Formats: sequence, C-alpha cells, structure tokens
Amino acid sequence: MGAMGEERGAQAARARARAVLRVRGRAWAVALLPAAVAVVLLAGGAAGRLAGPAWDAARWAVSGAAAVVLLGAAAVGAVVARARPALTPTVEIAESSAPDLYGMVRDLAARLTVPAPSAIALTPDCDSWLEDRTHRAHRLPGRGPHAAPDAAPVLVIGSPFLWWMRVGELRAVLAPVVAGTGPSAHPDIAAARRFVRGLDAAVALPGRPGLGAVRRLGARPVAAVARTLLRAVGEHAAEMERGVAAAASERARAVDYGLRIVAQEQVGLAYAGWDRLLTRVALPAWRMGRWPSRLDAGVVSALTELSRRDRLAEGFASRLGERPACDLLEEPGLVDEATSLLAARIFHGGPRRPGPR
Repeated sequence: MGAMGEERGAQAARARARAVLRVRGRAWAVALLPAAVAVVLLAGGAAGRLAGPAWDAARWAVSGAAAVVLLGAAAVGAVVARARPALTPTVEIAESSAPDLYGMVRDLAARLTVPAPSAIALTPDCDSWLEDRTHRAHRLPGRGPHAAPDAAPVLVIGSPFLWWMRVGELRAVLAPVVAGTGPSAHPDIAAARRFVRGLDAAVALPGRPGLGAVRRLGARPVAAVARTLLRAVGEHAAEMERGVAAAASERARAVDYGLRIVAQEQVGLAYAGWDRLLTRVALPAWRMGRWPSRLDAGVVSALTELSRRDRLAEGFASRLGERPACDLLEEPGLVDEATSLLAARIFHGGPRRPGPR
C-alpha cells in the first residue's frame, strides 16, 4: 500500500511538473507566433503571391512587431534564467565539522534508497527542508567553481531540533525530508522548480536594493510578464510540491515510522520553547544591545526544567539520558554561537560585528 501511495504521489508530481513546463512552452510559442507570421508574409512576397502595397505594409508591421516581441521574450527568458533565487540565511556545516551528522544523513539516504543531500546547513527556526542551491550565486565553500545543475539539494535543519532532540528522534524526523531528494532528482520536477524559482526571482527584481534607475525601469515589464506566468503555473507548482511531499512521506514510512510519531511531540515542544525563548529572553537582550550566543542551549535548559517540574512532561525526562543530536557536531558551542547571532540578524537586524554576549 505504501509503495502504491508513493508511486501515486510521484506520478502526480511528475504530471504537474510537465504542466508547468507546458506553460513555459506555450509562452515561448506565443512569443514566436508573430515571427512565424512574418516569415509566411516574407516568403509569400518573395514568391510573388502576396504582392501589393497593402501586403508590403503588413510585412513591415508584422516584422517589426515580431522583432519587438522576440527581443522582449529573450529579455524575459534571460532574466528568469539568470535571476538569483531567494536564499534562506543559514549556517553552513562543513563535513569536517560534523562527520557524524553527515554519516547519519547518508545512512538515512541509503536506507531510503535516495540520493544523499549535497550539504547540510542550520537555520535558527523549528523546521527542516531541502533547498536547491545549484545557482552559481549560491555555491557553498569547497564545492568548486561550478555547482552541477543536477546536484542534490542542501538539507536545512532547524538548530533547536539538533539541541533538544535525541539522535534517534532527529533521524526519524529527518527521514521524510531526506526522502524528498528522490523526487527532486527527476528531470521534469527539477526543471519545473528552476522555472518557478526563476519567475519568483524575476518578480522581485525591481525591488532589489542597489538596482540603478534605468535597470529598475527595464525590470518592471519583465516582472509583470513573470508575474503573469507565475499565476499561470501557481496551482500546478503547488500540486507538484504536494505530490513530492506525499511520495517522500510514503517512502519514509519504512524508516523509524513508530519513533517519528513520538518525535513529533518533541517538534511541538521545541517550537514552543524556541518561541518563548526568543520573545522572553532574546528579544529584550537584543534591544539592550546584547547578543546571547547560546540560544539553542537555552532552549534545552528551559525545556529540561519544564520536563522536571511539569508532571505532564514526566515522560520526556527519561529520554534526556539518551545521546543528544548536537553531539553529532564536533564543536557544538561554536555552531550554537553562529546560529544565535544569525537569529539576531534575521529577527532584529544585528549584530553586524561581534559585541557583548
């Protein structure tokens, strides 16, 4: 039943990806239509069949319109292809600084029979996902001058998970996320995602800081066309992602499924603790010009105290004797500091340089 559900999800995702690509193909067909009409008129004139002043005027008018449309389409295509997609602010984790974490993720990918993520990064949030960073502007250090266009996506992990969860719990929670590298490798899905990301980036182009007045003026019609295309593919793209998520979830059922149900309770607890720490501790400190560097460890301390004090949380206390997932890092203190300062930059706009902790 799981295999059938996975296949249905994968088929739905591929069908929606092809629908996105069909919209792209139709857009190019519309752009080429005036050029095709111009070719017919020119060929008819050369053959002596479409002669006369009226046909000459039509040839000039249609040829001029075709040239304008082709230039506009080429400009939109170039901007969509080259526009820099949005990149989530993260702390990149090199394999040398977390060999055990990389080993766990690779083992998980092998058990799921999917490609392993190309890299791992942390985000100061309670979520985990895969992020495509094959765009040349998103190269990670040590990956060479050019990222392969078919490279596996980067696994982004919420840093509070790494500190609060045990190793087994983290592996169980990451299983559906890592399983998504399988559908992501399909050429149609990868191409559709690149197209949608390019449209998103083109729509945001006029508002990019540092863009000159002339370039900003030229970016507005490009953004308008991209916005129209984005509306046309929006439903297909959303359904494609749902199909990918369904296929990944079904594939992950074979790995740590029972533990995942229990670990989801820890996801909610980590989210509540992180939100409380940000609003009650971090935000007042940031406003005073201080930058706490142990926010993830603070979440653990707060939730551990809650577990010992609250009878409803007594079941969580027994798990504290198990190995925490942050032990998979070589220098957890340094990583905690980096993610804590990143949280300050994301949620408060600072610090620009090291300051009081």
